[in-house]
Amino acid sequence: MTATQHTSTRPTSSDRRRSPIAAALVALLAVGTTATALSGAAAAAPETSRRVDLATPTFSDPTNITNPLFAIGLDQVVQLGAEGAVALRHDITLLDHTQVIQWDGRDIEAIVSQFVAYGDGEILEVATDYFAQADDGSVWYLGEDVTNYEDGKVANHDGTWRAGRDGPGGMIMPANPQVGDVYMPENIPGLVFEEVTVMQTGLVVDGPTGPVSGAILVQERLLDGTLEDKVFAPGYGEFQASVPSADELVTVAVAVPIDAADGPGRRALEQLSQSTRNLFQQARTGNWSRLTALSGDVHRLWDATSATGVPPLLATQITDILDVLDAALVAHDRTGLRQAAIELELASLDVELQYEGVADVDGDRLEVWNLQRKLHRSIGDSVGAASDRVIIAAIRDRSAH
Repeated sequence: MTATQHTSTRPTSSDRRRSPIAAALVALLAVGTTATALSGAAAAAPETSRRVDLATPTFSDPTNITNPLFAIGLDQVVQLGAEGAVALRHDITLLDHTQVIQWDGRDIEAIVSQFVAYGDGEILEVATDYFAQADDGSVWYLGEDVTNYEDGKVANHDGTWRAGRDGPGGMIMPANPQVGDVYMPENIPGLVFEEVTVMQTGLVVDGPTGPVSGAILVQERLLDGTLEDKVFAPGYGEFQASVPSADELVTVAVAVPIDAADGPGRRALEQLSQSTRNLFQQARTGNWSRLTALSGDVHRLWDATSATGVPPLLATQITDILDVLDAALVAHDRTGLRQAAIELELASLDVELQYEGVADVDGDRLEVWNLQRKLHRSIGDSVGAASDRVIIAAIRDRSAH
């Protein structure tokens, strides 16, 4: 399912050096939003509740998903956050093909979405999700194909299910959610289970480019009894997810096309990317006076970019990576400097999503992740290189569609 509804695993090599981007993302827990403050309210249950997913849905135009609180039609969403000391990143990308799901004697054409989860810069999960909108405006979840990873290798496929093959599909968003509504996106005994209760409606959240009204707060009860608080916002869908028992929080940092922009930021970003790549290439020389000058160029270009307006979580991410880059420069740490440059370029590509199409940004990401893999191999980091290989394959897979 979307975002943290998936089961998370963690890198098991705890003694490996955490990347600059991981340190930056952990710091995002300190960045407050209106939704974050509201998530604690989920502890107070509604006075009354009612199941709203008991009627059999009909699907006349299932790929036309217009429900504003489940905006799966977004081209790509980047969520950032942390689980304890582990930095989390989720990429949710709409694929341009559909999938026919056979459920209850019907062929239902479903929207297809790819979910990729990272922990401390390593791959955790790659999943393909299937959704369809019923005629009454509710959205239904028709299954997912999941691959979970540990140390860059396949760990299991836990969480995989398909409507019709394994059990029923489940409502994931009512047409007009009200406080006390209860529904089950997943309900296959012994395999998957999620029960959702709507806790609050009419909320305002701090979106990447400004306030967003009309959000709702729900609480999910998972198969193992874990409680998860989620905020869904119009135009964004799943906006924020929090698991208090695991000290976990992720929030939408940018989504396109809803956060698309145009203006002087595009040129500054291009120059920032070029200077960051130059810094990466020159870091091997150990010419520290030259590298200091290049770092100054990077800082200047970031100042120019940020002055044009950058979504707050993306700005925090880049600012914290720049701090790590500066520390590597002072320590004359060539490997650390190259690593920081790679992750700075990846972070700048998140900002570039506002100006370029997903296909173009993913093409640039492929290039940077290939550099990351080469760096990991050059320093003997086999786990990092294996993880990079999976990430590259996931980006190529969605690009192929």
